[in-house]
Amino acid sequence: MPDAGTESSTLTTTDIETVPPVRVEEVRVLDGPNLYFSRPAIKVILHLPGFLDLKRTEAEALARRLGMRSARPGRRGTALRQRFVMRLIRNVARRVGTEIGAGRLGVRVRAGQTVEDVVLAFPWVHRTRGRVAGEQFGAVMAGLLDRSRRPDDVIEEAAAVIMAAPDGPGPSVITPKVPVASVTGTNGKTTTTRLMAHMCMTAGLTTAWSSTDGVVVMGETKEEGDFSGPAGARAVLETPGLDIGILETARGGMLLKGMGITANDVSVVTNVSADHLGLQGIDTLDQLAEVKAIVTTVTKPQGWVVLNGDDPRVWAMRFGIKAKPWAFSLDPASPALWESINTGGRGITVLDGEIVVLSPNGDPDRLVKIVDVPMTLSGLSRNNIANALAGAAAALGLGVPRSAVVEGLRTFAPDPEHNWGRLNTYSLPLDGGGKTTVIMDMAHNEAGLEALLEVSRGLAAPGGAVRLSLGCAGDRADEAIVAMGEIAGRDADEVVLKLARHYLRGRQPEELLGLFRQGLDKVGVLDVPGYDTEFESFEALVPHAHDGDVIALMCHAERTEVDGWIRNHRGKVDDARAIRRKVVAARGEHELESEIAALWDMDDESARLGAAQRLVDDHPGDPRLVFELAGAKDAMGDEQDAIGLYEEALAAGLREPHRHRAQLQLASSLRVVGRAGEARQLIADVLEARPHNTAALMLRALVQADLGEERQAVADLIRATLEATTDVDTQSYRRALRTYADELAPATE
Repeated sequence: MPDAGTESSTLTTTDIETVPPVRVEEVRVLDGPNLYFSRPAIKVILHLPGFLDLKRTEAEALARRLGMRSARPGRRGTALRQRFVMRLIRNVARRVGTEIGAGRLGVRVRAGQTVEDVVLAFPWVHRTRGRVAGEQFGAVMAGLLDRSRRPDDVIEEAAAVIMAAPDGPGPSVITPKVPVASVTGTNGKTTTTRLMAHMCMTAGLTTAWSSTDGVVVMGETKEEGDFSGPAGARAVLETPGLDIGILETARGGMLLKGMGITANDVSVVTNVSADHLGLQGIDTLDQLAEVKAIVTTVTKPQGWVVLNGDDPRVWAMRFGIKAKPWAFSLDPASPALWESINTGGRGITVLDGEIVVLSPNGDPDRLVKIVDVPMTLSGLSRNNIANALAGAAAALGLGVPRSAVVEGLRTFAPDPEHNWGRLNTYSLPLDGGGKTTVIMDMAHNEAGLEALLEVSRGLAAPGGAVRLSLGCAGDRADEAIVAMGEIAGRDADEVVLKLARHYLRGRQPEELLGLFRQGLDKVGVLDVPGYDTEFESFEALVPHAHDGDVIALMCHAERTEVDGWIRNHRGKVDDARAIRRKVVAARGEHELESEIAALWDMDDESARLGAAQRLVDDHPGDPRLVFELAGAKDAMGDEQDAIGLYEEALAAGLREPHRHRAQLQLASSLRVVGRAGEARQLIADVLEARPHNTAALMLRALVQADLGEERQAVADLIRATLEATTDVDTQSYRRALRTYADELAPATE
């Protein structure tokens, strides 16, 4: 199905029998700023094997007939010959322009995907005549190969056909009447677009935005679907009473149709990484970066171009802009920040844990602490820190009040309401007790998968597993899909594969799954199951999850189904505080770690007990705080109350590294009150998991002595010391010491 708003045609010349055919592979009408011009253009792909096969003498003769002096055609079929053909086409295109009264026609010529292909582009004013001109270049090039015809006659004949064509309509590209921002990049476009829109609405501005998810006006979705091209721009800018427009601008729309607007006030480029390479003539990261840069070339001179200073390809885009640069970087010492500031621009970064704006004159403007920006997941998501920097800079560049930008950063959450499908985080109760974290994200390439796994690991409890549902659209390159399998196998503890049939895009299901398995095989992950839907893969992971685990879903098609299932099973969306608790817990800490530390800095035991009790009262059910209260009572000699509290903390799911400590302290208190038999079992449980824990070994010896097993206690301590020590003298007497231990009490299996 052809793309809406574009035309293509194919012309085959068959009347020249001495050379292979000349073909027009495609004529594409680009309505807006594009890869070639900042105004509407016609793009023509010419397949020219006849010119590549010409003898060198014939090519030189053709060049002379066209008035091209000092032409060096090179050998047949070479890249040098292709460059000669490109020069020839440029010459002919300008002569055609003169014939039709276009003056010195602007022409761009590029190498195609093979040496036989050349891409020609030129501006247009009238659609029909422009398309006919594109088609006529096939006839011109074919005619030039006919030595019986004069080049001037060939060019004049084509010009006559073009002039006879009707004008047709003019360009449909829109000139905005309100401030507009264009957001592009490989990852983070939608999140940054939504964040900026949230800030604008916080300022009370009537805001509309478009993205890969749809067209939204003041938070209400008007149309669903991928509107990251010109159709989205039109829908946004036709909104009644609009104050400001935010346009996610994807590479596909720019390549197939051009941009939907003539200019913008602010442009944002988040990053450039491997994605959709091999499509529409874009095979390398440098080519992809050139496409992304289109949005920066049409930013008004008085506007701002917000560029990722940590991405060399993005930061290099500053050389092609008329507007002022605004660099963002996670590194406050980044050279990009200083260069941006020194050339009259601005910078934004993280300094001492705060988002700060840097300008040529004045101190850094401290906006907000990173931990108070929910979308960063308490600073865990580096990608979203970068998105927050980009969004804040762009909003300020649009003139949004500083207070609204700060409030927007504080209130934009990674939840279904604000940022649907992007790092949406849930807590899901498990049938066996405890909870697992579920993260849904649109991760769709290597960089997105790595970011998702980094966040997942940062939310997993100590010892918790990351269980991943892996999949992507079928239009990725084979090597990209294999690489994603390798990343998943290396960084996740369990992997299942899933299909999103709506996104297969021409691939067979087994082919896609097979490529993922190739990558998984590389890191030794074998026999990975595959499921027909995203939802089925999620259902397969849930029974495997334990308390503190994370289930990570690369979810594109069935977000609504997964979200509904979680809610129906008593799951809840995590708010900023819940995420903060998980991040801290994953580090083996507690969100009130400083308050807990302050307890044990107190010399007054009564004051410590009172403070510990207040923490428990203020946070009922928190097992860590119950554990600390038990310790405070224990320290005052109140073993009976301490025992009950230790047991309460353990029953409530106290996690490591505090769980085994609570078991040992409970065992110690039980020993003091004469319940040594119960203490022995607790210590045995700890030693089963931590056989070299010195405190447990010593406490076991004391319990054995209480139970009248002094010889066994000494023997076990000797054996444990021999197993753990690296002391040279002890090693010299190893055999003798082991014999003494066996004489005291025979070793037990």
